Amino acid sequence: MLSAYVLIQTEVGKVAHVARALSDLDGVQMAEDLAGPYDVIARVQAPGLDQLGRLVASRIQLVDGVTRTLTCTVIHR
Repeated sequence: MLSAYVLIQTEVGKVAHVARALSDLDGVQMAEDLAGPYDVIARVQAPGLDQLGRLVASRIQLVDGVTRTLTCTVIHR
């Protein structure tokens, strides 16, 4: 299983809505509001890189209020 953190920027006033909406998506383990250059962070899991890409591009980026994402894959040693 592949894990990643997705850093998300949102439209003004949409932070809480985006975090709640992301929490309801399959593959999203948690989503929390942040202070700083990103508004929300989500921890996600997917079986592989293709599925991770689809989760971000086809589900997370389509949530109302999401303007930009940055995906950071967790590396296990």
